[in-house]
This record gives sequence, C-alpha cells and structure tokens, in this order.
Amino acid sequence: MPAWGSPVSDPPLLRVDLPGARVAFTTRAGGVSAPPYDSLNLGLHVGDDPAAVVENRRRAAAALGATLDDLAVAEQVHGDRVATVGAGERGRGARSVADAIPATDALICAEPGVVVAIMVADCVPVAVVDPQAGALGVAHAGWGGTVAHVAGRTVAALADRLGAEPARMHAVLGPSIGPDSYEVGEDVADRAAAAFPDVEVVRPGARPGKYLLDLWAANAADLAAAGVPAANVTVVGADTLADDRFFSHRRSAPTGRFAVLATLAA
Repeated sequence: MPAWGSPVSDPPLLRVDLPGARVAFTTRAGGVSAPPYDSLNLGLHVGDDPAAVVENRRRAAAALGATLDDLAVAEQVHGDRVATVGAGERGRGARSVADAIPATDALICAEPGVVVAIMVADCVPVAVVDPQAGALGVAHAGWGGTVAHVAGRTVAALADRLGAEPARMHAVLGPSIGPDSYEVGEDVADRAAAAFPDVEVVRPGARPGKYLLDLWAANAADLAAAGVPAANVTVVGADTLADDRFFSHRRSAPTGRFAVLATLAA
C-alpha cells in the first residue's frame, strides 16, 4: 500500500506565475491514482478512488507550499457564476464534493493564503490577477462557459467586488483543447460565432457539418473586451488532445482532471 500522506517530491507542475500571484497548472504525473486516472487525478467526480484523489490534491497543494485546508474548490457546472471566496472558504471542496462552492465556474479572491482551484480536462483554465489591488480569479471556460463570457464576467467581478482595474490585470489561458483539435457541431459553432461576432473563432472542419472552435482566441477576445490589455494575456498553447502530459476527456474518457491552482504572492 502506498504511504499516502508521507513527504513526496513535488509533482510536476507547469508554473506560469503572474505579477502578484503564484499560478500553476498540474500535469497528470506524480500522483497515486490507478488507470485510467493515472496518476495525479484531482477530480472527485469522475469515478476515481476518493482517497487517492485527496492524496493527489495534498501533493499538488504542497507543491505550491500550501495544504488541503488552503484550497477552495468549486462544483463546476459549465456556467458563468462567479463566487467570491476568502478565509471562510478555506478547505471547502478540498476533500469532498459535498461542501464545494456550489454551481460555480469561477472563483475570485483577495485573501492571501487561499488557493483557488479549477478542474479541467480539455476546457480552458483561466487565471487573472490585478497585482496592485491584490485580487485574483480563476475560471473554467469550456464551450458553454466561453459563450457565456465567464472570463469577462470574472474580470468584471474582480473590478466590481474587489476594487481591481482591468487595465492593470494580467491573465493566462492554460493547457486546453487547441484550435486545430476542437471539433464541434453546427449548434455550438453557431452559438460561438454569435457570442464573438468580431473574432474568427469558428472555421470549417474536415467533416461535413463539423467545425473547429478556437477557445483560445475566444477567451483572449473576452478578456480584451473586458479591458485586460492584450499584451498582458499569455496563452500557454498546450493542446490537451495532443499533449499527453495532461488529461483529455476527448482523448481517453473516462479520465482524470488536472487543475489550475492560484494564490496571491506573499
């Protein structure tokens, strides 16, 4: 039996720190989950052994110098609700879905020490921070959240609730399914085109009735429309369908989830 809870080497993380915040995207390596969730699955809702997932989350948090009790985790529903979290939400959703922040796809925070977390496996994980205001947010932008402008709503919530200024913000779009891989049907393509009429986010696919949707361009445009300077937006550019460092629901469902973890810098 593995010695869960014992000290371990840091699991591999992709660090793309923003000014004023520590931001990391986990990979699928360095955990204890068995196939098909091998090995650093952070999703409690996908059928994996919950004890393994909690241990994986402990390891991921430790790699950022945090603990399970520092995490704030949302119950994601592919919507656009933005929740504000602080010291009172530390630990929520870390060990169980029962106490996760309900029906929420973006979390914002101005409390040092809280680690906000969003789980993905092809959807776009977004992190945004205003270092001067000491406010950060993370969002889950699949096609549903993207057409609902969850990234832009996160920027607006940071401004309205936490005194941030979009012009000072920095953002990163993490690993997710890429523009040459994300094939969708006509209904989704039409909704995306309508949501972003001034940006080419949809183009014809290789098969009749299929289209390629560019979630990176759409969410970058959403951040720009919300006032975040384009020069302050980083697109990691790792395509989860092609890059097996990350979980991909399209490539190999059932599968695990990786995460964006973000906390204000000390």
